[in-house]
Amino acid sequence: MLATLERVQLIDHAEMLGEMIKQTDLAERYRLYYHKLQEDPDTKRKIAAFNEMKEKYEEVQRFGRYHPDYLQVTRQTRALKREMDMDENVAGFRRAEHELQSLLDQIGVIIGQAVSSNVKVVTGNPFFETGSACGGGCGSGGACGCSA
Repeated sequence: MLATLERVQLIDHAEMLGEMIKQTDLAERYRLYYHKLQEDPDTKRKIAAFNEMKEKYEEVQRFGRYHPDYLQVTRQTRALKREMDMDENVAGFRRAEHELQSLLDQIGVIIGQAVSSNVKVVTGNPFFETGSACGGGCGSGGACGCSA
C-alpha cells in the first residue's frame, strides 16, 4: 500500500512540476509562436508551399539525378525551405521550442541524477545525456578541460 501511495504522491508532484513549467516565460513564448504559426496567413502560406514542394522532392528523389525535374525541384525545395526558415514566426517558434526543450532536458537530468549518478537520461542532447560538464564524457578533453 505504501508503494502505491508513494507513486500517487510522485505523480502529483510531477503534475505540479508540469504546471510550474507551463507558467514559465519559455512555455508562454512557445505557445505564442505556436499560435502565430497556426494563424499568420503569410507563415501558413510559406509552410504549405514548402510541404507541397517537399512531396514533389521526395517523389523526384526516388529516381535521383535521372529524373527530368531533379534540378528544378531540388533548387525550388531549397529556396522554399530557406523562405520558410527565414519567416520570423517559424524562426521564433524554433528558438522557443529549443529553449523549452533545453529546460525539460535539464529537469530530466536533475531528476535522473537525484536518483543515481548512473541513470541515463535520453534527451537527444549529448551534453545532458552524460551529466558531465564536457558533453563528451571525461577524458575527451571537452569543455570541462579534463583529459585522460
